Amino acid sequence: MPHRRRSAVLGVIIALVTTFLSVTPAHAAPDPAVGLQQAQEKLAELKQVNPAARAVCYNAHLQDIGWQGARCNGEIAGTTGQSRRLEAIVIVVSTDVGGVCYNSHLQDIGWQGTRCNGEISGTTGQSRRLEAIAIGASIGSICYNSHLQDIGWQGTRCNGQVSGTTGQSRRLEAIAIVV
Repeated sequence: MPHRRRSAVLGVIIALVTTFLSVTPAHAAPDPAVGLQQAQEKLAELKQVNPAARAVCYNAHLQDIGWQGARCNGEIAGTTGQSRRLEAIVIVVSTDVGGVCYNSHLQDIGWQGTRCNGEISGTTGQSRRLEAIAIGASIGSICYNSHLQDIGWQGTRCNGQVSGTTGQSRRLEAIAIVV
């Protein structure tokens, strides 16, 4: 291969590699504020449509996906049938719900400690599964149903009850939350 042709091919390869490396891979540490911002924006949209409605919005960080995008009022966050773990969650509520606090049980950590009003519960960029969660609201009830590895939908839990498992190494795969 002549020198000029080899240089041109090499230049194309370098351009392709540079482009490839400039794209953020799914496993890169994501901006934690993205999950919260998406949930807050979705909550604001809901309140514009119906200011009197109680609402909860949440955003899940998923294995190989990252922040999935906000879900609200019983919509499923996460996946079923894909064997994908939930790694983190943020939850926000409308002011008529007061506030929301939640505690997640994490792989190799255990109970992480209470997070409230949009704080991230879980981890991003560590490939660590959520195994259980307990959620409470300061005004009224909040209920949630988790989809678990090898079990499926566990059944509704409310007001601080544990959804998921501890000591069984099972991943939470999806969650739906209502107020």
